[in-house]
Amino acid sequence: MRPRSALALIAGALAVVTMTLVAQAGDEGANLSALQAQRAARLAVLDEAGRAAFARRMVAWDALPPLERARQRAAYADWMALDAQTRARLSQAAAILSTLPPAQRQAMQARFDALDQTDQAGWRLGPDLGADYAKLHPLLAFMPEAERQPLLAALRQMTAPQRADLAVLAQRTPPQERDALRQDLIATTAQDRDRWLQERLRR
Repeated sequence: MRPRSALALIAGALAVVTMTLVAQAGDEGANLSALQAQRAARLAVLDEAGRAAFARRMVAWDALPPLERARQRAAYADWMALDAQTRARLSQAAAILSTLPPAQRQAMQARFDALDQTDQAGWRLGPDLGADYAKLHPLLAFMPEAERQPLLAALRQMTAPQRADLAVLAQRTPPQERDALRQDLIATTAQDRDRWLQERLRR
């Protein structure tokens, strides 16, 4: 997949996700009373037409299956975890995407929808990690949730050649040793990462 095509895919997916997320109350683990208070606060600043539209979105959101709501929350969390520069790149790509003919946009969305859930999850991490996600997946699969954000932060600090070296390590490392590899990577500082990668590759 060419970089521009990949960027268009993720931009299109994220554009769809962000549009659907306006239907969310964004409870993020809040209890029901807090959720109701948040909805009331949002309604208070809307005019009558805005309140009616908001109510329709909430009905649509509440009608979604729990797994779909969880998927959309996860997509939103991935979007919010992107740095401002990456979000700006994707927003710009989404703006360009919106100017394409409907048939072309639908074809791009269909291509994204045809990807398996693992690849879709990778592209939601942004165009850089998305391009490398399949090769890095052995390192990312089945990791504890507590390690997810530290690992993603480390991967985003790395250059493309460093991630390519890490992908070689991930493929080469036996499954039972990947937890240790991932933990070592998280513990290694950005300044020492090149040395650490080369030492591991020489083993």
